[in-house]
Parts: sequence; C-alpha cells; structure tokens
Amino acid sequence: MPTLLHLDASPLETSVSRELAREFVATWKTANPDGTIVYRDLAAFTPAPISQAWVHAAFTPADSRSAEQKALLAPSDELIRELESADEIVIGVPMHNFSLPASLKLWIDQIVRSGRTFAYGATGPAGLLKGKKATLLVASGGVYSPGTPAAAFDFGEPYLKTILGFIGITDVRTFTVGGVAQLMSGAVDRATLLGPALEQIRASAA
Repeated sequence: MPTLLHLDASPLETSVSRELAREFVATWKTANPDGTIVYRDLAAFTPAPISQAWVHAAFTPADSRSAEQKALLAPSDELIRELESADEIVIGVPMHNFSLPASLKLWIDQIVRSGRTFAYGATGPAGLLKGKKATLLVASGGVYSPGTPAAAFDFGEPYLKTILGFIGITDVRTFTVGGVAQLMSGAVDRATLLGPALEQIRASAA
C-alpha cells in the first residue's frame, strides 16, 4: 500500500499552505483508502540545527560510532526513514523572506546525509531516494511566478527542487498561490484566491 509523507512548515494554523496541503491529503486519502499518511508539523516540532558534534557523528563510519553519536543522529535517522518509506511527499511551503521557513531548512539539513540519501561515486554525487514523487504547495504574499517582475526574488522553490533532485527525487510538481497578502487587505476573498489552485490540487492528488 502507498505511503504519503506530509510536511507542514507554516507557523500559522490558518495559513494558505496548510489549507492547500490538507486538501491534497484529503484527496489522496480518498484515492488511496488503504494508504498510510505520515505527518510532520515542522513548525510545531522543529528539527534541531546541526552542530559540530553532529557533523563528526555523521561522517564517522556507522560501525564506529559511539553511543552518544548514535543518539545524536537518531532524530536524523528517523526523518530519513520516513522519507525512505514514503512513495509520495507533499510539503506545505510558505515563502518567508523570499525563501523557505527556517523549520524546513532545518529538516533539509537533517535529511541530506552522505551515505543515506546521497552518495559520492566516480561521476560525482548521486541521489539514493529514487522512484518517489513530491508535490510542493507554495504560498507567497506577493507574486513571484516565472515571467513576473519579481520572479528573481523566489529563492525557495528553486532551492527546494534542487535539494530534492540532489537526493534523487526528480518527479516534482508545484502548485502556487501568490498574492496572499491581498487577503489581509481584503482586496480578494479566500475562496476566490485559492479556488483555482484547490481544483488543480484535487485533480493532481486523485
């Protein structure tokens, strides 16, 4: 049976990215009634930043690690196991200061590990998590779509796609709701702004 890994990164329960992700998950569950959903709220349970001791532990051969090093890497190992067991990944991604939320970057730092999610070979690094699909559900205050005047300010989606590709996940789809700041000013209502993206998400997840 398929497994979906669902990650949320917004600190706001009412955020647009969380609403998009909930819609994706609900539609996916209907299409895969026997499937398993693993959920991580990165804003509520933020991974720890890597430290000098963490780096030393990660680059120590597994059979030579001390008990302390194994304990230090245990959270990273758990996050990687979730990725390894997932057939699909969906990530609710709010844009923060033209990039990713800190909580999502900390998750990335914990799961990008040599020998676990990528490996060096004769031709350079190669991702080890092949055959998986990822869906990015992005919400931004402004509009940063390709071809718009502010497109060059989007450092989040390109970076996240690069990271996923680096660890072997190259089948990546993105659904974006830009202009979320209009909700605060009342220039547009939520249903009108989210409607087109929600329809696309339902069709994609079904």
